[in-house]
Amino acid sequence: MKHSIIHACTVGPLISEEQFIPEHFFLYLGAGSMVAYDGNKEYKIKPGDYGIARRNHLAKYSKLPENGRFEKIVIFFDQPFLKTFNDEYQFYIDKERSTDAIIKLGKNPLVINFIQSLTPYFNDQGKMEEDFQNIKRKELLLILLKEKPTLKNILFDFGNPEKIDLQEFMNRNYKFNVTLERFAYLTGRSLSAFKREFQQTFNDTPGSWLIEKRLREAHFQINKKGKKPSDIYLDLGFEDLSHFSFAFKKLFGHSPSTLTDRKKNN
Repeated sequence: MKHSIIHACTVGPLISEEQFIPEHFFLYLGAGSMVAYDGNKEYKIKPGDYGIARRNHLAKYSKLPENGRFEKIVIFFDQPFLKTFNDEYQFYIDKERSTDAIIKLGKNPLVINFIQSLTPYFNDQGKMEEDFQNIKRKELLLILLKEKPTLKNILFDFGNPEKIDLQEFMNRNYKFNVTLERFAYLTGRSLSAFKREFQQTFNDTPGSWLIEKRLREAHFQINKKGKKPSDIYLDLGFEDLSHFSFAFKKLFGHSPSTLTDRKKNN
């Protein structure tokens, strides 16, 4: 039996894993592959690829080890670090219009050399001593901005999300398993304003609407695309299969497994 080797070297403050990206980060994939989705598009990431995952966006991803190996390097560009950096270098931003959560970057020898230079600084746990972290982050950021100057419009925009169309955003992002507070924040609203406008727009509460929307999509995927309940419940924002099955039966009067059996017998 092959054992998976998950190797992740991280530079910067640790941030809890969730489908909301609270801080920008650079990701370099060393081994294996990834598929990421941001509500708009799917990104396929292969060994040697790298890019920026953007703050204040939603994204989910799946890791695909190759021959049991999956290796990545993650370097966080958190707000305090970026503000200190910009105080020194004084970048001035233009209006950034891209909505992509992930910015894939072209190959640059300076970036490859930078990745190789990190090895001596990491300990056996894949951590770098704090004294070196900001130095190496600063070095990488200077390389990236030299290669792609328009990154300044993303990295040095320290504002909160502006108010956007609620209906369009929710219909695009209902599959993400994040809190109502996150949804409210990303649409540029307070939680109370979000709930009030949601009721006016959808004639339903956010919680009830999200569950039904996800369940109807699940019904479509099982009934029309032949998907298994165990393969889709996480992608549709449910945390466990039993809760998904209970909610499914409550809405449709039968369990998802019953629907699957009907498909097999037809």
